[in-house]
Amino acid sequence: MDDFKAFRIFETDGGSEGRIASMSLDELSPGDVVIRAAYSSVNYKDALAGTGTGKIVRGFPRVGGIDVAGSVVSSTDPRFSDGADVLVTGHDMSVTHDGGYAEYVRVPADWVVPLPDGLSPFGAMAIGTAGFTVALSIIEMERNGLTPEAGPVIVTGSTGGVGSIAVDLLATLGYEVTALTGKADAHDYLRTLGAREVLSRNSLEMGTRPLEKARWAGAVDPAGGAILAWLTRTMRHGGCIASSGLTAGVELSTTVLPFILRGVKLLGIDSAMCSAEQRREVWARLAAEMKLSHTDAIVREIALDGLPDAFATLLKGDARGRFVVKI
Repeated sequence: MDDFKAFRIFETDGGSEGRIASMSLDELSPGDVVIRAAYSSVNYKDALAGTGTGKIVRGFPRVGGIDVAGSVVSSTDPRFSDGADVLVTGHDMSVTHDGGYAEYVRVPADWVVPLPDGLSPFGAMAIGTAGFTVALSIIEMERNGLTPEAGPVIVTGSTGGVGSIAVDLLATLGYEVTALTGKADAHDYLRTLGAREVLSRNSLEMGTRPLEKARWAGAVDPAGGAILAWLTRTMRHGGCIASSGLTAGVELSTTVLPFILRGVKLLGIDSAMCSAEQRREVWARLAAEMKLSHTDAIVREIALDGLPDAFATLLKGDARGRFVVKI
């Protein structure tokens, strides 16, 4: 097999940096399945890793990208035949194992999910880790009693990848969605995705009491920090918060009162290391009743050489929706 292009992250004196480079199959991390990549995507974790802003990568050089979709070129595992369409998200991609920003990707067979009927490789990466995280969040909240009839669901960081898909999917499933954003020019965008109400983070009165007015039956929160603390204080009795991110901070300052007086449920969402069985179930739902309704509004397609600009946009907090990388 000839050499191919990849976005590799190299160690530098000051940390690490990523760039497009040529590499061979022999240089890839070991695995059972070789995939010819069609598409990948850009997540906040990818931006941290690709710029060296966060200490994500362990072991250099490393191909970036925590997502990939494409077709099987070769497999030593009988579960995957040549030509089969597959996807991989999370696990140790771009951390201790080469990731999806390459024309060829090699991974352990247990990481590979057959592409469900109804999803193309592009469609799978329009969803990617961000959408998979949203689906996990919705499923976990539903398991804990959330229904459309229970009341409004708020989405924080609503213009980002997780937030945009959460607004879209929740509205599609019949929920009354409130979107929280700090971007004054994004209100029409969020209403297009299905938000019934849009709140401005810049004028939000968070209050200081352990319990504020009860407003939300559920919350999808990729932000964390003070936003998550405010959510705990404003949930309805029995409400659920799906916590999946840290863009607003890693510290959480709250009290036990929302949990013992209102029965609020704080649900941790880990999309990287969930089981293969769970992955297949979630992706099956994403290909069926959880399909994106506004892909064209949410997704912007870029090439490998567009990654640095995409990373910068995400890290500045200026991203709207998702970047899908055509490999």
